[in-house]
Amino acid sequence: MQADHAANPSQSLPPAARRFDAIALGGSAGGLEVLTVLLAALPPDFAPALLVVTHLPAETPSYLLETLQYRCALPVIEPDAGERIAAGRVHVAPPGYHMMVADDCTIALSVDSSVRYSRPSIDVLFESAAYVYGARLLGILLSGANEDGAQGLATIRAMGGVAWVQDPATALSGTMPRAAIARGAADDILSPTLMAQRLAALPSL
Repeated sequence: MQADHAANPSQSLPPAARRFDAIALGGSAGGLEVLTVLLAALPPDFAPALLVVTHLPAETPSYLLETLQYRCALPVIEPDAGERIAAGRVHVAPPGYHMMVADDCTIALSVDSSVRYSRPSIDVLFESAAYVYGARLLGILLSGANEDGAQGLATIRAMGGVAWVQDPATALSGTMPRAAIARGAADDILSPTLMAQRLAALPSL
């Protein structure tokens, strides 16, 4: 199943022909498992920068960074505010902070109010990245139990980027991907396996 491409003709190129400066990924309940599958599929010379938001409580210890570092051949970090976004690196939002892309392609962190009960918010990351990267951004929304990320993914498409959504039938919680699909925010609706294959096959910059 695929979303209608007619609303955004700039996205009509096949995935293999698109080149991205950055890939923004977001997920909640069930999303971490899929995220590890996607990152594990990436080759060590993968070129785009990756920006990751998952919903994790700030008040409890998180082993997300260690988990992703173990599974991924790329460097995985929790960036500091003002840190430059680097190609071929996975930038993971720290628990309790919104992570945004600043105009100069550095990381901005905020403790502003939660968005859709979440901080970090997927919408906040997606929307800020969309305005900076435009058509050179790929947004990926994974399994989750609320609607965070759906509006941000729509913004990515509106700014000329490409939007992938996990097939709700494969998600532990299909609320998040279904919300994006209902908004018409998905260019492609993919299983985790196919999503991993497509990511690994993206061309270098």
